[in-house]
Amino acid sequence: MQPATLKVSPGSRLFGRTLGHNQKLGIIRPAPTCEDFIMSRLLLAFLLPAVAGGLAAQTASDQLSDLPKPHDYVLKRSSSYDRTGGNADARRVPAGSTITVLDENGPGQISHIWFTIADREQYHLKKIVLRMYWDDEKTPSVEAPIGDFFGLGNGEYFLYQSTPLAVGADKALNCFFPMPFRKHARIIVTNEGQEQIGALYWNIDWRALRSPLPPDTAYFHAQYRQAMPNPAVADAKVNLDGKNNYVWMVAAGRGHFVGVTMSVLENADGWWGEGDDMFFVDGEKLPSINGTGTEDYFLGAWDFGGKSFSYESFGAPVVGPEKKD
Repeated sequence: MQPATLKVSPGSRLFGRTLGHNQKLGIIRPAPTCEDFIMSRLLLAFLLPAVAGGLAAQTASDQLSDLPKPHDYVLKRSSSYDRTGGNADARRVPAGSTITVLDENGPGQISHIWFTIADREQYHLKKIVLRMYWDDEKTPSVEAPIGDFFGLGNGEYFLYQSTPLAVGADKALNCFFPMPFRKHARIIVTNEGQEQIGALYWNIDWRALRSPLPPDTAYFHAQYRQAMPNPAVADAKVNLDGKNNYVWMVAAGRGHFVGVTMSVLENADGWWGEGDDMFFVDGEKLPSINGTGTEDYFLGAWDFGGKSFSYESFGAPVVGPEKKD
């Protein structure tokens, strides 16, 4: 089976994260340093995933209607709570150190992940790396800077709401993607910054299943990518094959694409979002899906009108104007 490739036409500087239920994904590139963010001209944008499938379709009413139904699992939690019974619920993480935040046997399914961080280091959201391992795998199925995983791709905090991801007041990182595992689940956090994390809090809710997972259950994967800088298109702006596109995801095996969050730091005049989204499946030379522009893919239009917005499964909750240092 040929790998599926998702691309977007080049614009300015892009940071992307893709989410997909796929068997294998590529190697994750390292997070940028804070020096990478020093620019004289800056346009900020954060784009929520256009989420496909049942997750987006399930409404609050659907969730309420499920409450009276019996469930065949035991709800459990991995937490940083103070084991002495006190209120010192946080953990310190020295620079260069790794801490395990979940290590449980299956079958099970993670239903919610919550983190909050107290760290004085600038752009620490780019320097704290989250990794998740399912069953007996040696390489992680999820590997991304913790900020990018929770949609804070520009290394700064802001509030937003969506069905799968949300940031609550104040600096509360939430993920509601279901993450099943058959044998084992392990989640680690590594401080790749230069300073100690003063306080790391977490609550990870998961379900200990009484029955094995169905054989066709897909596993959750998240792939982080970046380009600094991302090359601009030629003046002719002709793009038929996506050869020079910025790549969101390359994945092989049976699975489906869930969505993407993308963050942009622009250091040039003009609108960066004219690149079309292109989906190439099973070795296609031409895309089976070809969009009309980046803001259109994220279900906005006309340069987002300079306005931020955030809905259940799509949005642009940060749309910033040009500004000087």
